[in-house]
Amino acid sequence: MQHELILRLGVFLGLFVLFAGLEALAPRRARQQPRRTRWFTNLSISVLDTFALRALAIALPLLAVGAAIDAGRMGWGLFNALSWPAWVEMGLTILLLDLAIWAQHLVTHKVPFLWRFHRVHHADRDFDVTTALRFHPLEVLASMLLKIGLVYLIGPLAVAVVLFEVILNGTAMFNHANLRLPLWLDRALRLVLVTPDMHRVHHSVHRHEHDSNYGFALSVWDRIFRTYRPMPEAGQTDMVIGLEWQDDKPSRLGWALRLPFQK
Repeated sequence: MQHELILRLGVFLGLFVLFAGLEALAPRRARQQPRRTRWFTNLSISVLDTFALRALAIALPLLAVGAAIDAGRMGWGLFNALSWPAWVEMGLTILLLDLAIWAQHLVTHKVPFLWRFHRVHHADRDFDVTTALRFHPLEVLASMLLKIGLVYLIGPLAVAVVLFEVILNGTAMFNHANLRLPLWLDRALRLVLVTPDMHRVHHSVHRHEHDSNYGFALSVWDRIFRTYRPMPEAGQTDMVIGLEWQDDKPSRLGWALRLPFQK
């Protein structure tokens, strides 16, 4: 799709500025670390993730959207064998891919080798819109390979894959925002979407709390599979965020990139 990258970049930048501005106006929690050092590290990791995906695109030109176009051309995948209306296929594509990301997220917590990489995300001692961008490049590459495989399996429309990626990026920034929502609005939204208060529980320092609320976009999967936890035991403002490193190390770029390879 010719304008896919421009569209996704435009939506990403617009939503990033929106949520960063809203969390500055109505923060949920006080910061534990200076914004400058954390943001430099988290944004730098995001840039490295982008370079890693561009490098993967050289070795494997068909990333998720390209794989959808290729699957359609070859007639591969479930939806290419069916004659369902496009809107039905698009809705099912978003549901299936969101479920797959939920399952992948759960697996990264349960498999020790994968947890070594995913804990880079959880080591952040604060929780704001940049935390949504803090994923080790090797985890990002593994996630993309999973999506490519799923796209060939289900054979979705390319526009559905683009729409899912936009939704996933947007909801991830929203539910990681340090944003104080009115309680009535949070209760209403989390019936469908993962809210900041819901996902913040997942970033608790306690294992029994961060092994819950795995959703990024839709909240339904945690309810169905009984991994939903409505609130942290210490409350939203007093809970401790991060992992065992409650010092300045998580805000350092080199430390974060080396973390998966340290004991």
